[in-house]
Parts: sequence; structure tokens; C-alpha cells
Amino acid sequence: MAEPTLYLFDGYNLLHAGEFDDPRELVDRLASFVAMHGARGVVVFDGVGEERAHGPLEVRYADHADALLERLAAERRATETVCLVSSDTAIRGTSGQEVQKRSSRTFLQDLDAPSHEDPGRSQLRDRVDEDTRKKLEKLRRGQGSD
Repeated sequence: MAEPTLYLFDGYNLLHAGEFDDPRELVDRLASFVAMHGARGVVVFDGVGEERAHGPLEVRYADHADALLERLAAERRATETVCLVSSDTAIRGTSGQEVQKRSSRTFLQDLDAPSHEDPGRSQLRDRVDEDTRKKLEKLRRGQGSD
């Protein structure tokens, strides 16, 4: 199975399945995840809020998040490898057989799985000063540099 190029996340479904303090923490983790996988993502929350880009992750709001997720899956599944992350069986069933599906709990286990880094390997974060690290973090979050 090909690696997804687009992840569609059911925001509140994931938030309640995990141990996140608030939606911002979830958005930050998802943005890091899609960036590390060289993919893009859209997280959709029910309700009203500020739509924005968080690096390679779009944050969207809709009166009915499930309907927007279904529509995004239908629009993109012919041209991209799409993965829908939700435990809602109705949306998983209607998103199409071409779409990869993961339950929120299964995805969160993958999200929390330790990476298999070589402990002897040098990390960039260990070699840059705090000021540079903060600037890089702002860039990663799509906030530009100051």
C-alpha cells in the first residue's frame, strides 16, 4: 500500500481519543507528523474557528465535519493517495474504497510510537543555538521569520 500524500483528520474524534490538553496541541502534533512524512494534511473540527495553515497542515472548521471530510476524500482520492483518520464508522464507510482508513486510536499509537533513531547519530537540534531553534520552529509552523 502506497504511503499517503494527503491525510484527512477528524479533529474532535482524534482529540477525544488521545490525551491532548487542547486542540492546539493536537494540531501541532499533526503538523509535525505530516511534515515528517513529506505529506499534507487537513484537520477538520466541527463548529466555527479561524481557518489557517500550520505548515503542511490545513486547519478547517465546518458545521458538519464529517460531510467536509467525505467531500475532500471524494475530490482527492482519484489523484492522490488519501488516508482518512476517524473512528466514525459512517464516514469511514462512505469515503470510498480507494481511501485508506485508520481509526483514531490506531493512528494515535503510530503517532506516539518512538522513532528508531540511531542514538550515535548527531541531531541538528543538538548543534544549533536556542535563538536559531526558535526561528526554525516558527518556520516549521508556517509563521515566517522575524
